[in-house]
Order: sequence, then structure tokens, then C-alpha cells
Amino acid sequence: MSMRRRYLVTGLQGQVVQSLVERAAARQDVEILAVGRPQIDLAAPDGIVDAVLALKPDIVISAAAYTAVDQAESDEAAALTVNGQGPAALAKAAAMLDIPVLQISTDYVFDGSKPAPYLESDPVAPLGVYGRSKLEGERAVAAATDNHAILRTAWVYSPFGKNFLKTMLKLAETRDELNVVDDQRGNPTSALDIADAVLAVASNLIASRDAALRGVFHMTGSGEASWAEFAAEIFRISAERGGPSAKVNPIPSSAYPTPAKRPANSRLDCGKLTAVHGVTLPSWQASTAEVVARMLS
Repeated sequence: MSMRRRYLVTGLQGQVVQSLVERAAARQDVEILAVGRPQIDLAAPDGIVDAVLALKPDIVISAAAYTAVDQAESDEAAALTVNGQGPAALAKAAAMLDIPVLQISTDYVFDGSKPAPYLESDPVAPLGVYGRSKLEGERAVAAATDNHAILRTAWVYSPFGKNFLKTMLKLAETRDELNVVDDQRGNPTSALDIADAVLAVASNLIASRDAALRGVFHMTGSGEASWAEFAAEIFRISAERGGPSAKVNPIPSSAYPTPAKRPANSRLDCGKLTAVHGVTLPSWQASTAEVVARMLS
């Protein structure tokens, strides 16, 4: 009989948190402690250390974040507190307990000007407040403890919460055509696949003190697309199953202005995660099909 490991995960409503709870339910060796407000409030970092120490987890997974990218532009203080000081406090508590901390980060730490997929070693240059706040969180975690893994992901969708895939299916119920941005490229990533990857990496960190397992890693779905291509695939799968679909009109970002500028290239190279942790996420098309099927059933 193996010991059940206690994985403390921040947040209750997030896509990654809900996916972790679901994926861990099938396992005998992991207990997910999903903790949100008021017990752990990232907007009030002062109480975080004591709350984590009281729970005595085997690992801390910092999954909750301030993710309203456009709102962050006018709400900088809140974004920096939640995404910067919150993870700093979690990592400090992890260091005191001598356990690993796993921080979920983002493609938004890059400016998107590189013509090829980003490597972990590429220079960071966030375009806006959200990216800057997440980078602050990365740096705070790394400063607080060597025993960390920072996993950057992107373009997250799932059966849970608010996301692009669910929005597209909803819009297609009432519209025949949709304009979708075609000049931003990235790796659509299922939160259910993120959960599987996080569980694997967490298990590696708990099992071994090897420094090579620590540091920054990129973790996205395999393959790439533009938002318009992603939408077209969602509708193709949905139509095949008798669900809603719409014609996708590709448009440039300039035709759909937003308060926060998005990176034109969000593609992340995930070779290091595969080489070091033995983890590769499935193709985004296969995972999209899985999530669409769930949404329609």
C-alpha cells in the first residue's frame, strides 16, 4: 500500500485546478488539497505561509492566478499582488517545509517577436501587465527556493471555466460566421493534459532531489495553430458530431483591438520537458476532439 501524497493546489475554480481534481481522482497515491479563499487568498499574501504550514503538504502547486489579461492593464496592483507576491509566499512556505513548489506560468513572459518556438533560455520581455506579473511570480519562486519547477503553458482550454473553445461553441449556437484572429500562433493546450503533466512532474520532484528536474520548463499541447485554425478545427469536430458550427473568417489582430497586446508568436518548444521529465503532451487536435465531445455530450 503506497502512501498517499498530499498535493496542495491553489484555487478552486480554475481550469487547471478542476482538471487536477478530476485526474487525481482515479489515482490511489495522490490526494489533491484544492485550497482557495478565504483559507489561501493570493490577494492577501500575508496569511499564506501559515496556511500552507498548517496543511503540511508534500508539494505546493501554484495554479491559481490573476488571468484577466485585458483587465490587468488597468488593475496592475492586483495582478502584481496575486501573480507576484502570492507565489512568493507559497514558495517561502515550501522552502520552510523543505518540499518542492511547482509554479504554472505563461507564454506571455515573451514578446512574441521570435520567428521560431521559444526555448526556456530565450530572453523574456513581457508586452503587458499580465505577462510582467507572471514573470515576477517566476522570479519570486526561484528566489525563494531552489526546489522548484516553473511550467510555462499557453492557450488553455478545457470543459471547465471560461475559455476559447467553450466561447466558440457558444457563439456558434446563434451565429453562422465568426471573425477570428489569424496572425497569432501558438499551441492550444488542454487543461486535462496539463493536469496529467503536472502530476508526472510533481511525482518526479517528490521522488528525487536531482537539480536537473528543477528550473523552467515549457509545457503545451503538441503541434501549433492560429486562433482561426483552432476555431475551424473546433467547428469541424463539432459539426461531425451534430453540434454547433460556424464559418471562420480569418482576420488580423489589428481588426480586433484589445487593451493588452498579445504575443504574435506564442509557440513554446517543449523538448526540455520531454528530455528531462519524460513528459510529452498529446496533439492539440486529439485533445480538442476529446473536450468538444465532452461539451456536446
